[in-house]
Amino acid sequence: MKKSLLYSAFALLMLAACGPTLKVTSDVNKQASFAGYKTFALYNPAGQKSPISELNRDRINNGVIAAMVAKGYTQSDTTSADLLVNPITIAKQGQNVTANTDYYGYGGFYRPYYWGGGMGMGSSNTTFSVDKYIDGSLIIDVIDREKRSLLWQGVGNSQIDGPIKDPDTKIPAAVTKIMASFPAKM
Repeated sequence: MKKSLLYSAFALLMLAACGPTLKVTSDVNKQASFAGYKTFALYNPAGQKSPISELNRDRINNGVIAAMVAKGYTQSDTTSADLLVNPITIAKQGQNVTANTDYYGYGGFYRPYYWGGGMGMGSSNTTFSVDKYIDGSLIIDVIDREKRSLLWQGVGNSQIDGPIKDPDTKIPAAVTKIMASFPAKM
């Protein structure tokens, strides 16, 4: 259990480390016109509860701010911003099970130096291995503050198998990759 909690603490951090294996998807409200939006604020309606550390949460928030500013938006406070941006992290444990069967007797007896005749005279041995991992996701919701409606959502997902080096570079890179399809200010 302690190992699982430790991996959960690194979940988003590892999400960024996976680079090319980071699976990114997004969805947008086709009726939304982003031309009227000028300002944004970070928003966390669930409070500060998160499976990651405060340092990594700050890295994510700074990555979101940098991505929004790069697209032409100005940061504001939650009471006056046009858009609310809510980064959410999720970590859950998963497992892969693989089976490997060694066949002796394909077409007869098989041993390293002997082929014999007969069908079904051999034996087989199947071994199973179970690999546990953390499935980490970073979801970024962009909401119209006034209407309280979801305008855009980006999701980055990856299997995590341990801690990474250089989170100050990797986490913002993952946020940038997730937010690449977010519409720029018109």
